[in-house]
Amino acid sequence: MSTPAEVATAGQLACLLEVSAPKPGNVSPGRHFHDTRFEDFLASAVAIGPALAGAGDHPLGETILAAVEATARWTRSNTNLGIILLLAPLARAALRNEEALPHALRETLAATTVADAAQVYAAIRRMRPGGLGAAAAEDVAAAPTVTLRDAMALAAERDSVAREYASGFEITFGTGAPALRRARTAGLDWSDAVVETYLQLLAAVPDTHIARKLGQPAAADVSDRAREVIQAGGVRTDAGRRALAAFDAELRDPTNSHNPGTTADLSCAALFVVILEDCRNR
Repeated sequence: MSTPAEVATAGQLACLLEVSAPKPGNVSPGRHFHDTRFEDFLASAVAIGPALAGAGDHPLGETILAAVEATARWTRSNTNLGIILLLAPLARAALRNEEALPHALRETLAATTVADAAQVYAAIRRMRPGGLGAAAAEDVAAAPTVTLRDAMALAAERDSVAREYASGFEITFGTGAPALRRARTAGLDWSDAVVETYLQLLAAVPDTHIARKLGQPAAADVSDRAREVIQAGGVRTDAGRRALAAFDAELRDPTNSHNPGTTADLSCAALFVVILEDCRNR
């Protein structure tokens, strides 16, 4: 079982490492969006620490809403809603269960309530994420009538973060964390390891943030390009780094419509899992 200090530190460090890595199409040092700067993400990373530290003592929905409100006190942009949604249940699982994190996480998700869903809906409305649209059932504009996990399951086909709740974080534990561990074992520094993890996730799972804005074919095209960059060597070769730079340029436009933001969130979840498990094993 992890301590509150370990969970807070792991969460903050995961966020800082994720945004500091030059992932194609995302904010990183010297690469800003028209409405969001790198510094906004730094502030957000620090802001959520106390909420994550208290995740064992408060209901999941309350933790998520507290983290969102803490972020809003430091930045006006939606920098980390997906990250909060992913890290909060992982934090709660780590703080309340001595089992291995995947098993503890499944128990945490199975115990979610309608009250959790109501607070998460409030958090989503607070952040006003782009491209959300309306849902046929359990729309965030209305009061939920099902548990948080069940509400997320209804959105699983159109949102990878929601799919994690429905699947027991299958992408995080099955693709993201293993890719990050392989990269680190191969000797890559944290920055390159994060970029490689991000590429592996993007190649495996079309980004649902792009799909909501531009459609599924556009998201599939971006995943195809990620696979091409990996085949060129990614962060491990000069040709791969040239392909990375070209990919980054392709993904940048004035409205950030090609930003693989959900993939960045999943990369952060993988970081949190690896950092926390390493801390537990010391």
